[in-house]
Amino acid sequence: MNAEIDFDRLLKLRLVVARIGEMDLARWWNTRGQLGRLGAATIRRGFPRTHYFAQARSVFAVAAFRCREVFNPPHSVTLWQLPEAVEEEFEAHWERWLDNADEWKPFFLELETLKETELKTAIQSFNLITDEESELFSRLRRSAEGRAVPLPGPFTSTNQNVASLALGFARGEPGALAVPYARLDNA
Repeated sequence: MNAEIDFDRLLKLRLVVARIGEMDLARWWNTRGQLGRLGAATIRRGFPRTHYFAQARSVFAVAAFRCREVFNPPHSVTLWQLPEAVEEEFEAHWERWLDNADEWKPFFLELETLKETELKTAIQSFNLITDEESELFSRLRRSAEGRAVPLPGPFTSTNQNVASLALGFARGEPGALAVPYARLDNA
């Protein structure tokens, strides 16, 4: 159904954006270091094997809420609110990720130590975007009121669209969230 989307990459993009948006970095949503070392130390007690994913769920929920609060366009998608079929497939991958939690440990450990507040630089440091996606980013602009970053075309469930939704957050500034979004083509 969504063969074009690499769901491991989607998870990693969501994680990097979620970490950068925390209060100890870009200050876009009200979590402080939950995806950092403090969050790992706190949550590991209750979820020894899957604590990284529990941390992720928590920050994803806060980020999604904050983005809806700042800008919630009708008939559109954001990094945190993709089309229902995509979200269902993402959820279907969640169990596999939990079953293979040890394979994700190096990524989460690198994420914990992230100090970068420039999102594009952070995403590039994790090798999560292509040169073409980086070029597309250069064309993204904040809306006039500064709360949103519209993607130029409708959402087509591709890796490139997902990368643009993640990269669009880089058009925001520390303390000033700008929510990237794409229109659904049936809207």
